[in-house]
Amino acid sequence: MTITDVARHAGVSTAAVSKVMRNAYGVSPAMQDRVRTAMAELDYRPHAAARGMRGRTYTVGVLLDNVRNAFFADILDGIHQELENSEYTVLIGAAGFGPDEQARTIRSMVDRQMDGLVLIAPATPRAEVLSTAAVTPTVVIGHHDTSEAHDSVVDADDLGAALVVDHLVSLGHRDIALISATGSRTSRWQRTPEIVLAEGYVRAMERHGLADRARVHHAAYTDEGGRAAGIALLSGNDRPTAILAGADVAALGIYRAADELGLSIPKDISLVGYNNTAIASLAPVQLTSVDQAGQTMGAAAAKMLIERVEGRRDRSMQTTMTPRLVVRRSTGAPRA
Repeated sequence: MTITDVARHAGVSTAAVSKVMRNAYGVSPAMQDRVRTAMAELDYRPHAAARGMRGRTYTVGVLLDNVRNAFFADILDGIHQELENSEYTVLIGAAGFGPDEQARTIRSMVDRQMDGLVLIAPATPRAEVLSTAAVTPTVVIGHHDTSEAHDSVVDADDLGAALVVDHLVSLGHRDIALISATGSRTSRWQRTPEIVLAEGYVRAMERHGLADRARVHHAAYTDEGGRAAGIALLSGNDRPTAILAGADVAALGIYRAADELGLSIPKDISLVGYNNTAIASLAPVQLTSVDQAGQTMGAAAAKMLIERVEGRRDRSMQTTMTPRLVVRRSTGAPRA
């Protein structure tokens, strides 16, 4: 089935069909309906490679490092919701945490002529992302570094950390630890989410006169990373009375560590996550968490990307989400 068959079936020119497929300006709603109906009746599906040779493939690539992080699912939901009534198809590249693997995945997306890329907290060196963004419209989610080459969507992570510290201090906590991802110094990203989160945490502790009690423990944002960090922090004599984990998935690992050590949450240790994923509200978990509005972040990234792809904007921009703290049963007053 070809575009000529669609045009014949709809009783219009091939140029008209082409305009409808490109969402070109000036096509009437009646023409849109006529051509779309013909395409549906003929079960016509445009050939991606052929469309690529004409300048657009109507595909968007999304890079993520960990399919087990539920927050990424929220972001993907937002991207899909924004694009579901468009011609664009979302293709996911789950590249793992390694910068080399992520770089290969990004290059593969570019080689396949994807119209634009959404990179979720990439570990890929900044120079690699900038060179990619110079030739392919790109939105970076998470990293606060700005650039004329790409757009970005971020959370006000420093404010999120402050909300948590303020909440825990109001409950009577003074020994509050932060579990944060390590990041990569060789990546040359200066304002990653974990860096901004740690800065906000330290400033909030200083504001409450607790600078000497601030502790940042580095661990991977995975269940096992959270468990290892929990064992390390909770096994000693100077264990904190409260922990902020930079991701809900890591907070779940801390739950496991506390259980293995015979500790109860929040009786022995208060715990706060970050991302407010669906699992945080489950009855057995009831995790206090910082909501970054993941779906909104994803929708904003998709909208910004298509604006660049379709030439409706040529200047870069950064959109910032305002976090909110969702208090549940995992936090309480410290033991006397």
